[in-house]
Amino acid sequence: MQAETSRRENLEHLEDRRILVIEDDPDIAELIRLHLRDQYRTIALAGDGDSGFKLATEEFWDLILLDLRLPGKDGLQLCQALRTQHNYVPILMLTSKSAELDRVLGLESGADDYIIKPFSVIELSARIRAIFRRIAVSKKTDSLTHKLQSPDQSIELDTRKHSVMKNGVQLDLTAKEFDLLSYFLQHPNDVFSRAHLLNRVWGYGHEGYEHTVNSHINRLRSKIEDDPTNPKLITTVWGVGYKLS
Repeated sequence: MQAETSRRENLEHLEDRRILVIEDDPDIAELIRLHLRDQYRTIALAGDGDSGFKLATEEFWDLILLDLRLPGKDGLQLCQALRTQHNYVPILMLTSKSAELDRVLGLESGADDYIIKPFSVIELSARIRAIFRRIAVSKKTDSLTHKLQSPDQSIELDTRKHSVMKNGVQLDLTAKEFDLLSYFLQHPNDVFSRAHLLNRVWGYGHEGYEHTVNSHINRLRSKIEDDPTNPKLITTVWGVGYKLS
């Protein structure tokens, strides 16, 4: 009776989140499940890309942890397929240390973030909480205004439709490029350091990840600037950071 009461009390303190872990290494998958089950209400596992995609599309999830190297559909294929679906779900990719190109491709495919194996469960939890915080902030902003424009009115971002237009033409941005542009549009002419952007847009400030900001800025410029080599919208303030001019 006491054990059942304790179990019920513990369940009441769990966040009502549904997380799907698509990971073919059973030891890693079980470690993630054991750690996250003390924080979130539902943790489901899939051991390959095909069964993972089936679960991902047939049920609602608050977050998907997606391994890049999977039997069946690999992580990149699965991420691309999920981003064609109507319902948006955050994706945190699990990658190996040597797979830098795969991490870049994963972000280009629409992943919200990545974490490198081997990782600590503490860092994994921090990354997950950061994603949920960003979603909460995005929803709060959306309740105030769902359309944002650049100062020259050439760029229009719609948070409800998750779309970006430039001079009336639809742009194809990844999830993180969208978040980054949205943050700049909310703060025109403010100068932000890489560390600040990493903390506010990615939700964490780990030293050594600032290069992630640089690569995303460059890719975003390639999509929104008339001449990415001579940017006019997102400009560099040397020695400080970036701003939306």
